[in-house]
Amino acid sequence: MVEIPVIRWGKQYDSLEKQEVVHFETGEVLAQVHQANGGMLKMDRRFSQRARDVLRQIPIDTLIEMMAKAGDLYLNATLPLGNGTQTPAEFCRMQSATTGLPEHMSAFNMKKNFFVLTHMREILEALTRGLPLDILTRGYGKEARGIMLSYQANSPTLGMVLPSNSPGVHTLWMPVIPLQIGLVLKPGPQEPWTPYRMAEAFFQAGIPREAISIYPGGPEVGAAVIESCDRTMIFGGTATVERYHGNPRVQVHGPGFSKILLGDDVVDQWEKYIDLMADSIYLNSGRGCINCSGIWASRHTAEIADALGKRLGPIAPLPMTDSKASLAAFTIKGQAEAISAQIDEGCKQPGVTEVSAKYRGGDRLVVHERCDYLRPTVIHCASPEPTIVKAEYMFPFSTVVECPQDKMLSQIGQTLVCSAITKDPKWSQQLLDATNIDRLNIGDVKTIQLNWLQPHEGNIIDFLFRNRAFQNEAPPAH
Repeated sequence: MVEIPVIRWGKQYDSLEKQEVVHFETGEVLAQVHQANGGMLKMDRRFSQRARDVLRQIPIDTLIEMMAKAGDLYLNATLPLGNGTQTPAEFCRMQSATTGLPEHMSAFNMKKNFFVLTHMREILEALTRGLPLDILTRGYGKEARGIMLSYQANSPTLGMVLPSNSPGVHTLWMPVIPLQIGLVLKPGPQEPWTPYRMAEAFFQAGIPREAISIYPGGPEVGAAVIESCDRTMIFGGTATVERYHGNPRVQVHGPGFSKILLGDDVVDQWEKYIDLMADSIYLNSGRGCINCSGIWASRHTAEIADALGKRLGPIAPLPMTDSKASLAAFTIKGQAEAISAQIDEGCKQPGVTEVSAKYRGGDRLVVHERCDYLRPTVIHCASPEPTIVKAEYMFPFSTVVECPQDKMLSQIGQTLVCSAITKDPKWSQQLLDATNIDRLNIGDVKTIQLNWLQPHEGNIIDFLFRNRAFQNEAPPAH
């Protein structure tokens, strides 16, 4: 039996309280994860500054080289895990077995994390806009034009309250260590695998163990992370976003409500973009905040919805080991059933039609003994009025909404990723000016297509450092 300890600033800690992590299909206990508590975090907070201090003793250039080495270890090596070891193949099997993500998707996410770790120099140069990195170490320095700058760390550590549903979110905290900021990680209950494997890869690559803590535990541990760290990144639903809105200490990653907008100048050729739309909806099993949950057009919406329903509706669950599996399981009992019931209720509103049902050849909800699945669902909405237009779920789901182009930007609401397919310069400028769009793609770009040299959602440099005025009196001439 694999036992996974708490990591308190690099030191393993065995707790009397343990949580079993089980295979979602068989019920087999895969590991016992030792549990932290809120008091432990508050006690350990006194070592937070030490985490930054030990990292500042290592030049950022050297830390970047360590990140590349860690990336290779993470992707290819057999690494320690608690009282045992774990190969890359075992990692994928474990992650799949507890999160419901097909094994080939776990392997794909490993390669994505590897890419970020091995391209860290370019990523930091882009995120800092070419800032000389030693300024972040010293706190001041001159940029290329000779202007004095000062950047002060807002916190010696970054807290991360991580989810279980999408391994891809771990790319968000990978730049933190080379920025010489310590990490306080609270893993998701079904996905302890990535934080532990990544931390061990960091340690093996030479990162000081005192720079990283991992505290598995219940909700009170997440609350303690937020209380103990001056900067914390968390993940949650709309209620979580609203709770921490305007709190400068907390960066919330919630639902994306990502969308594709078809401009009037291209909508009559909508068939050209079906592949782009389908991939945006269902790749990575639709679990990401960057997956498309709404397609908007002024006309042809019924035909677009029908074509997507025909493409996606027949997709059915396959075993997690099947390389063609494209649907992730819902491992929390009752969750999929509740979502399906919400969708059915939303479809009762006027002007709302589920078009994927006729191509599915079965129910949307597929019930297994220990898990459930939701098959891809495409909903046509004759206007932006129905409440289901504002829905987003953790499976391949999308509405297709009919709306005049000149009303779209005022109707789509907050949008993490907007892929606007248009060549209209006037509308393109309006899209650029729209403050409710976080990440904008203009042209034939899938919502899930990321450019790692740009912030995914909020620039982590701006979150972790503040740019302040600074003057340094010149030494007297001799």
